[in-house]
Amino acid sequence: MTVLIIGGSGFLGAELVRQAASAVGRLAATFHSRPGDDSRATWHHLDLRDPIRLEEVLDTVAPAVLINATSGGADWAVTAEGGMRLAQAAANRSMRLVHVSSDAVFSGTACGWYDESCLPAPLTPYGAAKAAAETAVRLLCPGGVVARTSLIIGHGRSEHEQLVHALADGTREGALFTDDIRCPIHVEDLAAALWEIALSDAAGVFHLAGPDALSRYELGELITCRDGLDPARLPAARRADTGLPGGLDVRLDSRATQQRLRTRLRGAREFLSGSGQG
Repeated sequence: MTVLIIGGSGFLGAELVRQAASAVGRLAATFHSRPGDDSRATWHHLDLRDPIRLEEVLDTVAPAVLINATSGGADWAVTAEGGMRLAQAAANRSMRLVHVSSDAVFSGTACGWYDESCLPAPLTPYGAAKAAAETAVRLLCPGGVVARTSLIIGHGRSEHEQLVHALADGTREGALFTDDIRCPIHVEDLAAALWEIALSDAAGVFHLAGPDALSRYELGELITCRDGLDPARLPAARRADTGLPGGLDVRLDSRATQQRLRTRLRGAREFLSGSGQG
């Protein structure tokens, strides 16, 4: 089986490459700025805004499975149109598509947990772009997968962990919000779950997040304790006081997905417990 990982040089993509199972006979991955360091994958430059280059990569690799692990941020041409383009290509070429999405598709105003049946209601350009790509995947690839996730943490390399260190060290201005709630997941758990889903015949919407709902400030405290930093040095603020757009309390309910997986999705309190596994 040939698998192509879109965004293989990113934080999640690199972990997907590292965990590639023996069932993957041939592994390829794309990069935008620089190729990854893992020689297990064949690397191809790709800009999702370039439809001709996408067709060239797909012709060269001829994958049976396509995993879209790229983010693209709020760039509509990459995140929305690029996701749509991948869905169309997967449908035209009869490829299995696993599309990684985000909890940003939700408004955070539901006063509860969002399960897989909840409909997107984004408040930010990034959330809107992710929701648009989800719609294309679900309409064009009925056998495909939309996998929503939350804050991705792991081994000090994630954006949030780096931010926490910079704030604790005083090398960056800003604050961690006490009212911005998410369900962090370890990158190893997320990658393992995505591989489990990708190599199955499962279809539809999956939620891949940890069971612990934490504020960004609470998450920062756990990170500083794990890394031997002083949590008292972390500046705190309320996001509601800043006027920044986006959902405040976005809790992904992953219980239905967890029941279908062998991979256990750990909570942040467990994987940041100081055991060296976070």
